[in-house]
Amino acid sequence: MSFKVGIVGLPNVGKSTLFKAVTKKQVESENYPFCTIDPNIGVVEVPDRRLEAISRISSSERTVHTTIEFVDIAGLVRGAHQGRGLGNKFLAHIREVDAIVEVTRGFEDNNVIHTENGVNPERDKEIIDFELMVADLQTVDGLIEKFGKDLAKDNESFLKVNTLKKAKEFLEKEKPLRDMELSAKEREAIKEFNFLTNKPIIHLKNVDGVPGNKEEDFLKINAKMEAEMAGLSEKDMEEYMKAVGLKESGLSKLIRKSYNSLNLVSFFTSGEKETRAWTVKKGSLAPAAAGKIHSDFEREFIRAEVANTDEFIKHEGWSNLREVGKVKDKGKHYEVQDGDIIFFKTSA
Repeated sequence: MSFKVGIVGLPNVGKSTLFKAVTKKQVESENYPFCTIDPNIGVVEVPDRRLEAISRISSSERTVHTTIEFVDIAGLVRGAHQGRGLGNKFLAHIREVDAIVEVTRGFEDNNVIHTENGVNPERDKEIIDFELMVADLQTVDGLIEKFGKDLAKDNESFLKVNTLKKAKEFLEKEKPLRDMELSAKEREAIKEFNFLTNKPIIHLKNVDGVPGNKEEDFLKINAKMEAEMAGLSEKDMEEYMKAVGLKESGLSKLIRKSYNSLNLVSFFTSGEKETRAWTVKKGSLAPAAAGKIHSDFEREFIRAEVANTDEFIKHEGWSNLREVGKVKDKGKHYEVQDGDIIFFKTSA
């Protein structure tokens, strides 16, 4: 399962440099607004040390990581909802992503233009958040008018309009829709509209120097440093990080935050031919996870043999795990956990 994360922010805050760092893909990052007009897209493997260890123990012929798709979207400016900058084209690109990385500038550089005349991450964050909320409010108004005409025709339109009106009131208080409390039916009623402020968001500050290792509300990354590190071998990168005091790369931090914001977990399948990582929503049941491997497996699911990654590595494989009773049989109501290694039994 690949998911899409959009990198957004004001012009010249380091979005394209960050994109180049995490995807190791060379893109334009010149010193002027709107250099990135059409979104650059890069699909990268999600690093996972557990996967490599499992593959080594199983002597697998190949190892397949799950992936994440990063989208570098053109710079947003104050007044985008009114058509300034790239306006609606910019907003349309954001609607297509699953989560948003909101990049603000925390570095000083007189040689790099700032469209708001000065470094102020909190102000920049407020501009972006406001533009997204106003864009959603405009969308809500149009939808209420559209579905309001059908109120007398069906209950579905009635539920949509009532939920949209609740959303309108919430947005008018300058609150993002992700914070609005809705019932499951209400949330499903407006899911198709892909509201911008309903998407999970990761606040990232592009800073000077070496970011600290402390967890904060803002994810701090030195995009320029990460781009330079991206060109190093794995060994050289580890030595460099140790020398500057980084416990993990910005890429690893960003992926972990992305996973958490999207409520995702990874499970593994492993054998001689292949060890592979799969991604599902937290709370997914075993048959649905089997369906990620092959669509028929969900319908033909019988049971799942499940082991924990740490136990698999400790006891060095399936056969030893079975001998010590560490493999559990699970049925169709089992919720897949992050780090599960699963062998699915089907009727096929």
